[in-house]
Amino acid sequence: MIEVRGLTKTYGAVRAVDDLTFDVQPGKVTGFLGPNGAGKSTTMRMVLGLDRPTAGSALVGGRPFARLGEPLRAAGALLDAQAVHPGRSGRDHLRVAARSQGLPSRRVDEVIDQVGLGSAAKRRVKGYSLGMRQRLGIAGALLGDPAVLLFDEPMNGLDLDGVRWVRGLVRRLADEGRTVLLSSHLMSEMEQTADHLVIIGRGRLIADAPIAEVLRGRHAHAKVRVRTPALDDLAGALLRRGFRVHPTDGGELLVEGAPAETVGDVALEVGASVHRLAEEHSSLEEVYLDLTGDSVQYKVSAPDLVGARR
Repeated sequence: MIEVRGLTKTYGAVRAVDDLTFDVQPGKVTGFLGPNGAGKSTTMRMVLGLDRPTAGSALVGGRPFARLGEPLRAAGALLDAQAVHPGRSGRDHLRVAARSQGLPSRRVDEVIDQVGLGSAAKRRVKGYSLGMRQRLGIAGALLGDPAVLLFDEPMNGLDLDGVRWVRGLVRRLADEGRTVLLSSHLMSEMEQTADHLVIIGRGRLIADAPIAEVLRGRHAHAKVRVRTPALDDLAGALLRRGFRVHPTDGGELLVEGAPAETVGDVALEVGASVHRLAEEHSSLEEVYLDLTGDSVQYKVSAPDLVGARR
């Protein structure tokens, strides 16, 4: 388990992390989300004792990470896939880490097989692609067979097969009862993988809830898509009842503020035959953008993009 209490980190006048409090429970994949510069990486570094908090605390298994006798056996992490000596082979990198913690050499071969590095583990890291470095970093995180795992953007640089593999890996780790904290900007993957979400912006907590609750919250908007030959009649009837109606390019209506049953009842009242009626829910991407809209530090306006193309 990871326990974060009042965690704060300032750099001069900049407050990178601002009084964060949340738990990461075992047996779940906890997605850690936020815009660039939100403080996610800084928070993970403080959990792992790499940065000292200005205030507050972060505990791993009830203790500060720096006080763990065998840290790789307690917690494994991938924070920066580039933080590897380029002159060493992948295998040698893992051997050094294993020896520093008194881990058996057979464990190196086990994690190499687990992440699919294979014969590439004999090559020097400087010749690795970003995807291969990600796999090596994940192997290092798994080396001590820890109960707690932290992954910061582990899917960067991976192809589709690699992304699916990471998704399955973190799911299996959580199902084994481990504590998994996963940071990613891939909302579609997070929606498929995470059980719980911690969302931050400008260093502050925005949401801390099960993903199902976030997707049903006030920032989620259910819509109904309906296809009928009587578009104008149905649209007029829905508008008179106070619902928001948007025609689509596909000859359908997108209705906001009404469940599918109500749209079907209104269609029946006006004698409009219905060829399609489907309720759509907001994606995690849509909800996330609504939640973090005021926390984005780096914005580009549409006029600037148009000007750049000229």
